[in-house]
Amino acid sequence: MPIGPARMPLFDHLGELRMRLVRIVACLAIAVVVFYMATPIMGQFLLLPIAEFLPMDPASGMASLQAIDPFEAFSVRFEISLFAGLIATSPVILWQLLAFFLPALKPKERRWFIPTFVVAVLLFILGVVFCYAIILNAAFQWLTDQAAGLGYVSPRMSTYIDIIIKFEIAFGFAFELPLVIFYLVIFDVVPYKKLRQSWRTIYVVLMVLCAMVTPDASPVTMMLMFAAMVGLYEVSLAMARVVLARRIKRQNEELAAEEDE
Repeated sequence: MPIGPARMPLFDHLGELRMRLVRIVACLAIAVVVFYMATPIMGQFLLLPIAEFLPMDPASGMASLQAIDPFEAFSVRFEISLFAGLIATSPVILWQLLAFFLPALKPKERRWFIPTFVVAVLLFILGVVFCYAIILNAAFQWLTDQAAGLGYVSPRMSTYIDIIIKFEIAFGFAFELPLVIFYLVIFDVVPYKKLRQSWRTIYVVLMVLCAMVTPDASPVTMMLMFAAMVGLYEVSLAMARVVLARRIKRQNEELAAEEDE
């Protein structure tokens, strides 16, 4: 897919933006239609980590959720197909968005484009997989345990699927943190030394963000996400220190000179 020139009239930029948005919408629409036909299989796959907390259909032996009305079943199938479509077309979406902003970068900065694209996709997928494999079971165990002594949980289709999808999307975007930290350093937005020295403040900010983005607002989910975010933050700083050793050294020298003055 071609990348536009660095200098264009305003309406040409708007035209390019419209073209890239049309490509995104077209790819997403095709994916949604295809995945809609397979939503029962994908729905069972989404429910697999929490199957132990759900009633089973005696006939099929699969997890069973309750739909209050037919429209709810349709909306849930559409939501599942949309989520699957977003995951499947995420490389196309990220490529189109990054390619639109690429002309604004300097030649030396453009060489980071392809690595950024690849890493962004991999980190998002890693976040989704981490949530699916580790977070969902622990989160729903804590949530269902809250009904002990009060009653029982009746698993409604729209509620459960909506919570699962929100979990997956939240962790997918949260795992982009290393990329953000890396570029804060590489573009000299925040010096490495300040990020390293301000770790206490950043940890508090991460904890607040985790409390805000976790769909269930449970302490179990929040702490698991916080632990993952702290780990990613430390890994991203370590990678930035290795890859950008010379720049970090220069930043430290500049900060030391400012402090001496």
